[in-house]
Amino acid sequence: MTMNGLRVVLAALMLLSALPVGAAEPIHIALSAPMTGNYAEYGQQFQRSIDLAVEWANAAGGIHGRPIAVVSGDSKGDPKEAAALAQKFTSDKRIVAEIGDFTSSACMAAQPIYERAGMVQLSPTASHPEFAPGSPWSFGIIGTQAGEGPFMAKYAVEKLGKKRIAVLYINNDWGIATKDYFVKAAQGLGAQVVAVESFFEADKDFTGVLTKLRGVKPDALYIPAMYNEGALIEKQREKLGWSDVVVLGPGSLYSPKLLEIGGGAVNGLHTSAVFFPNDPRPDVQKFVKGFEAKYKATPNMFAAIAYDAANLMIETLRKAGTDRQAIREELAKTKDFVGVTGRIAFTSQRDVVKDYRYLVIRDGQFTLYTP
Repeated sequence: MTMNGLRVVLAALMLLSALPVGAAEPIHIALSAPMTGNYAEYGQQFQRSIDLAVEWANAAGGIHGRPIAVVSGDSKGDPKEAAALAQKFTSDKRIVAEIGDFTSSACMAAQPIYERAGMVQLSPTASHPEFAPGSPWSFGIIGTQAGEGPFMAKYAVEKLGKKRIAVLYINNDWGIATKDYFVKAAQGLGAQVVAVESFFEADKDFTGVLTKLRGVKPDALYIPAMYNEGALIEKQREKLGWSDVVVLGPGSLYSPKLLEIGGGAVNGLHTSAVFFPNDPRPDVQKFVKGFEAKYKATPNMFAAIAYDAANLMIETLRKAGTDRQAIREELAKTKDFVGVTGRIAFTSQRDVVKDYRYLVIRDGQFTLYTP
């Protein structure tokens, strides 16, 4: 048995052990996420939050007396691996729906497979505007770059007063969309986009492109990237002595790992979030305290959005049962689900409109931005 297989079996046994002896057959849902590789921290946050949500749901009786079991697969953040997992999950008759994947590229690669099989694909974090509309079986709850792009453009231009902006983006489906929506909105607000450059996921040395961007003298640098690339970009920018520029990036940068890897170089970086752990709402504090007690760590936005995805799926199963088509129809009706990242109401395109918050890193910590 592989380590992944053993992990699934052990997880199922642990979940079942919390239920009365003689409990009914489990209801299986799948999780596709990057447990290893460059995006492992995101996938591990998914796994932790979904396990917590399922643990609490099972302790409360599961789905009409049936326990929930999670079958997890490691996509490594690779679209090909995500597609292979989709084939595996959809061919398993026990699995009624899937949560995942993390990146828009991985989700979109797997999308046709879930559609052909008639299985719900609920992504906590795919924000490419073409993901959810791409299949009637696909749903996204993070909001899209059609919303976050203009929000971050307003942050740069209206809140921070920046008028000459350079962009350095990751060259994949998500990065291209993120760049495009930000650039269009920034130009619409009167800013000049003085340079646009790209990089690939495997790139580690950004010195050359940063030197090139510095030469056009922007007063702001927008970096659609993940935490690992963002941290390297910031460290290399600092090493170059490029200090007369304000750096911004989308909510993909909101991770403790950015602080850990980037150190002092990320101080002053501006980003956004749909979740902040100091939110006083009782449901938020229940989640934060439960997560901290179980994992000895504070949940970030990606943990929170995965927790919402799990609870939304559980609530949908309570209403719809286990028929794959019925699950899709019930999920599409969602209009008033309140999660720790805010209200979830699906549009006709099966995505949502989120409320974002302005964040800035000060003294090595993410804080709410105040002028």
